[in-house]
Amino acid sequence: MRLAELAKNKFVVTCEISSPKGTNLDDFLNRVDAVKACVDAVSIGDNQRAVMRAGALAVCHLLKKRNIEPVMELACRDRNRLALQSEMLGAAIMGIENVVLVCGHDPAQGDHAQAKMVNDLDCVALVETAVCLMRGNDIAGHPIDGTPDFCLGVVANPGLINDKAEMAELKAKLERGACFIQTQPVYDTEVMEQFLKATKDFQVPVFAGLMPLKSASMASFINSNFPGIKVPDKTLRALEGLPREKVIETSLDLSAELVKKLKGMCQGVNFMPEGWERHVAGIIERAGI
Repeated sequence: MRLAELAKNKFVVTCEISSPKGTNLDDFLNRVDAVKACVDAVSIGDNQRAVMRAGALAVCHLLKKRNIEPVMELACRDRNRLALQSEMLGAAIMGIENVVLVCGHDPAQGDHAQAKMVNDLDCVALVETAVCLMRGNDIAGHPIDGTPDFCLGVVANPGLINDKAEMAELKAKLERGACFIQTQPVYDTEVMEQFLKATKDFQVPVFAGLMPLKSASMASFINSNFPGIKVPDKTLRALEGLPREKVIETSLDLSAELVKKLKGMCQGVNFMPEGWERHVAGIIERAGI
């Protein structure tokens, strides 16, 4: 199921779930079970936020075996061009179609601060490489026997539309063959509206990132530490001073209202529940999707 094609006929809902840090799958599968009935696909990061976890390829293969559509992230950070191409061919062999190509966070932000970044290819070159494979050659020009057929996604931050370098890189990735955009978390629909205007000429589906807020302090932390991501003051105030039970209900209502607005603007949402997988179905129900 190619997400870009699915988005022509319906509002797409996906959900990011971190792969296990170890071989025990119980907690991971419980979180998958909490969302599988209400989403179109489950997205698996590639050592997301530079935290070492079980490989996205193996976990996506596990999802396929359970008849759950996976979205596999592939980061430039950890592999050279040989390994990146090999990983993509492996994904194709396992029937994985939706692949999101990313740069990857700096290891200094994760749990292996001494790790060295590879970055043999940047993200633009990685998109080019994936397209090369789809056309029947590796990046060195050698023919390959059997080609993948990926639906390639890339990531963007709507709050950085005035950053010329960011937007130039996004344009380059789309021009080279990326066919959908996943955004960083969005809390302000005006920001999303400006981003959609800036990218409308590319005519690719945009799936807005949606990360439910667990507290006012989480909202403040996001505002202080994530460039381009802004929780509006009105949203922050709605969460301040509430008991935990009321925070959850208020957060779910705020998320559902945001989804309702986004549904009229873009082609889907990508939930980033951060441990709140059990609440995703409730948000979707409240939003009337």
